[in-house]
Amino acid sequence: MTSELLGFCNWSTLGVCAALKLPQISALLAARSARGLSLPSLLLELAGFLVFLRYQCYYEYPLLTYLEYPILIAQDVILLLCVFHFSGNVYRAVPYIALFVTSWFLLTLQKWVIDLAMNLCTFISAASKFAQLQYLWKTRDSGAVSALTWSLASYTCAARIVTTLMTTNDLTILIRFVIMLALNIWVTATVLRYRKTIFKGE
Repeated sequence: MTSELLGFCNWSTLGVCAALKLPQISALLAARSARGLSLPSLLLELAGFLVFLRYQCYYEYPLLTYLEYPILIAQDVILLLCVFHFSGNVYRAVPYIALFVTSWFLLTLQKWVIDLAMNLCTFISAASKFAQLQYLWKTRDSGAVSALTWSLASYTCAARIVTTLMTTNDLTILIRFVIMLALNIWVTATVLRYRKTIFKGE
């Protein structure tokens, strides 16, 4: 029973993450606008994903406990390119991508660097959610933000809480997923709230 639950959580998370950002990418392309999407939020999320993936690789945790992160990073890069494309200059993404690639190699130069980065990772990822929330509160418009993407992210966090408890039991990772779950639910609710407000106004 335990192995079946672990397998279900791992594979369902991987499956959900393979399509996690597709509703958001589709919404951006349909609207031909990045309205409602916070660039700082996206950049912070990408940084958080990068650190988390590097930490898991460094400590050689089971592959299935983090296999979705390369997929999420690739999808975030596509989102980043879309945001810059719709703002009129896709080449502005190049310095950010170069910074992330350089960081990948710098993070594991010393053990204390990757450990410190992982401890900061939760704050970075939380900051990305707060940046999106702040943008939504400020504009009171969810625009092209996909509630489905944020609700799927909530599911993956819940599943990863289960897999972390059943495999590595790493407290740093567990705390990160609990906080991310709460914030993802909060963003989802905020997106739905402002979308509902717009529909009522129309």
